[in-house]
Amino acid sequence: MHTLIPAPWSYSGTGSTLALDAATSVSSAPELAGARRWFVRALGAATGWDLPTAPAATITFVFDASVPAEGYTLAIDTAVRIAASSEAGAFYGAQTLRQLLGPAALRQGSIESSWELPTTVITDRPRFGYRGVMLDVARHFIPKNDVLRFIDVAAAHKLNVLHLHLTDDQGWRVEIKKYPRLTEVGAWRKESNRGAWRAGIFDGTPHGGFYTQADLREIVAFAAARNITVIPEIDVPGHSQAAIAAYPELGLAGKPLEVWTRWGINPNVLEPTPVAVQFYKDVLDEVMDIFDSPWISLGGDEVPLDQWNASPYALQAAADLGYDSVAGLHGWFVGQLADHLHLHGRKAGVWDEITDVGLPDGALVASWRGFEGGLAALAKGYDVVMCPEHKLYLDHRQSALESEPIPVGFVTTLEAVYNFEPLPDADGGDYPGRLLGAQANIWTEHLTSARRIDYAAFPRLSAIAEVFWSNPDTRYYADFHARLSPAHLDRLAAMGVEFRPLDGPHPWQQLPGVAGWKRDYDQEQLDSALAVPVP
Repeated sequence: MHTLIPAPWSYSGTGSTLALDAATSVSSAPELAGARRWFVRALGAATGWDLPTAPAATITFVFDASVPAEGYTLAIDTAVRIAASSEAGAFYGAQTLRQLLGPAALRQGSIESSWELPTTVITDRPRFGYRGVMLDVARHFIPKNDVLRFIDVAAAHKLNVLHLHLTDDQGWRVEIKKYPRLTEVGAWRKESNRGAWRAGIFDGTPHGGFYTQADLREIVAFAAARNITVIPEIDVPGHSQAAIAAYPELGLAGKPLEVWTRWGINPNVLEPTPVAVQFYKDVLDEVMDIFDSPWISLGGDEVPLDQWNASPYALQAAADLGYDSVAGLHGWFVGQLADHLHLHGRKAGVWDEITDVGLPDGALVASWRGFEGGLAALAKGYDVVMCPEHKLYLDHRQSALESEPIPVGFVTTLEAVYNFEPLPDADGGDYPGRLLGAQANIWTEHLTSARRIDYAAFPRLSAIAEVFWSNPDTRYYADFHARLSPAHLDRLAAMGVEFRPLDGPHPWQQLPGVAGWKRDYDQEQLDSALAVPVP
């Protein structure tokens, strides 16, 4: 019985052990040298050993072109052999080896003097090529070192995409040298909602911060060394009040704004002008220079039309472009920037609202409003990742307990996320598009620090990582739970993750008196089904 998370596709223990000591050596094929370097740094920190190279090393990374992409074979007998056809596969084999050594192997300093491995043969590969997590650093700024630590923990779970939500109404977090006011003005707000915005309570405390371009290049390089692609999101044309506060010409003429202090959907959006389009093309030029991801997300979600319906310019622009209403401007604006990305060899990422108003060619669609938007995009031949709100939003409450801190959204339990399937069971359609995988989303309106993110994310993200990686035909919650507690929770603790205990929050993780906003998915579905259209 192993305790690995995510579970490998095949594990065959042979009942013996292999002891490691200070004489342990590590070698690799040239093609896998990056994985070896990472492993030597990580295990060297945990053991205090030098782990030199040697002709007949204790641990060897072997290049094998027959191993599937991102897959690996790990054999432990009188020595350790990790075979892979890629740096990614070798890295994942090394992560599995670290887990087999026990929680102390995930620490940053040596606390153990005895190290043993079970003798075994593991054959493993990912279920999906896209195994993502979105981290919102716009609502609450997360300092660079905390982002790096989050990447390290995500990599330990074999996740390979970090979607960074960098801009929103409440803050702009990326330095743009051509437009310095985006961070001088847009990176901070005078106060924030405390709890649900409907309670109308504010904390009276300024909040802000941003990443320099050097910071973001460091994040990209750190993630790449762990086989994680960082997808930046610059959200348009809604969720843009921080940018409008910095450069009022981007918004409705004669309506100066401050960086928004409230949560929720904002009626203030970008005006669909040539000035705004060119501004964001300039922004994207600098973003593309920082991030090497094939995708740059343009957001495109939650765009109220009230401002455009009241704007003579927007009304005329819609008519000139041949649209029946200003709703067409939503897809047009995103499309202009998607075309700009395409000219530079990149693709746009979008939230699934864009399926309603015109998808840009080659876009990657993140389906958050349920499965329907993703299925519609698949039917049109698009690439899709599933991230339905009622299944994979990790800011949503983890139980019905009154002690859950700021209980918002639907009850999304550990077992519920473990039972998630990226395609509905009843759907057997053969689509021209590709389901690349899925993504958990962590929005931070109510997650003010790395400690709060830890609480919301773990161990649910551990369960989700297994859904994205492991064989669905051998997935059983009872088995996962037995591997999770205590073994994997001990690993999380060793990495410094302040996870939510399985039976509820610690006293210091609770936030009594801070208002949440509870939702009931089944009731909302029933209300929608029973709604009578107004003639």
